[in-house]
Amino acid sequence: MKKFTKSLSLAFFLFVQGAVAQTMAEKITQEAKENSQLEKLAFELMDGIGPRLVGSPQMQQAGDWALGKYKEWGITSRTEKWGEWRGWERGVSHIDMVYPRVKSLEGMQLAWSPGTKGKAVVAETVIVPDLADSLAFQKWLPTVKGKFVMISMKQPTGRPDYNWQEFATKESFEKMKTQRDAETEAWNKRISKTGYTTRTLPLALEKAGAAGIIMSYWSRGFGANKIFGAVAKTIPTVDISLEDYATLYRLTEAGIKPKLSVQTESKDLGVVPAFNVIAEIKGTEKPDEYVILSAHFDSWDGGTGATDNGTGTIVMMEAMRILKKLYPNPKRTILVGHWGSEEQGLNGSRAFVEDHPEIVKGLQALFNQDNGTGRVINLSGQGFLNAYDYLGRWLSKVPKEVSQHVETRFPGAPGAGGSDFASFVAAGAPAFSLSSLNWSYGTYTWHTNRDTYDKIVFDDVRNNVIMAAIMAYEASEDPATTSREKSVLPLNAKGEPGTWPAQRSPTRKGGLD
Repeated sequence: MKKFTKSLSLAFFLFVQGAVAQTMAEKITQEAKENSQLEKLAFELMDGIGPRLVGSPQMQQAGDWALGKYKEWGITSRTEKWGEWRGWERGVSHIDMVYPRVKSLEGMQLAWSPGTKGKAVVAETVIVPDLADSLAFQKWLPTVKGKFVMISMKQPTGRPDYNWQEFATKESFEKMKTQRDAETEAWNKRISKTGYTTRTLPLALEKAGAAGIIMSYWSRGFGANKIFGAVAKTIPTVDISLEDYATLYRLTEAGIKPKLSVQTESKDLGVVPAFNVIAEIKGTEKPDEYVILSAHFDSWDGGTGATDNGTGTIVMMEAMRILKKLYPNPKRTILVGHWGSEEQGLNGSRAFVEDHPEIVKGLQALFNQDNGTGRVINLSGQGFLNAYDYLGRWLSKVPKEVSQHVETRFPGAPGAGGSDFASFVAAGAPAFSLSSLNWSYGTYTWHTNRDTYDKIVFDDVRNNVIMAAIMAYEASEDPATTSREKSVLPLNAKGEPGTWPAQRSPTRKGGLD
């Protein structure tokens, strides 16, 4: 009986030991599904704080919020200042057509646009004309004084291509595309003949005394415009919806001389710190080797930065919460990097790579998530010859319900930009992008006024939490150090040998020129 009891106890012990090793992925999956904090995090970040333009008070508020969350979860965190940026806070934008009829227009000022000092600016609109050359444009330029200048082309249709494909005849669709191509080419030539570019033209108009700059950067989807930063320093720059812009354009073109009333409010806040938020769970066996979860924290401010990159942010925060709860003593140190000023050129992550060579040297793997709300569908080896080995092993531990969507590409090609993983790849460190399903990202939410909470697909985001947490766990536990051997890159378009992307320094003083 004793022998039987001992055998039974040994069998149970071995079963438990095996179950522990086999069920970490299951535990992570269960926690991600049954105790998800994603909706709460998304609400607090996107609705409560809003967009996170570099240099804005909302970016600072978001940093404080993240630190508070990590403290609540028992995770050590800090901000790391890496530079300075122009401080600016968005206020209200009121844009109304007051002649030939009254209509409130859909639009907003661009980031860093100056306010109108508490008063509405009322002026008529003019369109950049189609003139013979830059000399003719210089003669015309003084006529813009006191007027709003429209600098974007009028789109021939406000319907996206997919809508045409569904309902139009083939002949009608082709006719529209031909017309659009011709009008786009003609408009580009019109701007070129001014002697300026789309970036320098607003400065010339400002210098000539224009009342403001009116534009429309349509994103080729119903109601979606891309919202970036203003170039002009002393006059307002506003982006107006395709529909309202086209109305103004037709009225102006017809010689009716519509008038706009524009009142915008904003605050210049001087020079403010630019920073990353870093959190860590310290490794117990190899504390000087690192697994990094990566997502940029900043956003443009036309919407609330929900899918670019609020979803990536909350994926990595939730993964860290789960890992701290289920795996509080990792073999390797697990870091999360919430990078600042990715939108202006990967500046936060480039600064981290430059400032922390010891972490880059000890990097086991980095997993970055950026491009939208969709479930991860692509994982490339980023040109590392043996990435198939370790990434393949780790991915095999991810539940089939998650991994079945993922297409792997080995060895792949090193990413030269696009998101923060590229900052580490350029330094020769194994960093990988968890690339997402499209969900019309480029059209409807990437840098647009429609990038808001309601576009988040939480089931897909939960999917990504599970994958990120398990990949981080497996990378931490792996007894082997990842190989950094690079593959031989194919010839480029000129027939020359391909080269690895060069490491680039960040802009550490931004928006101040």
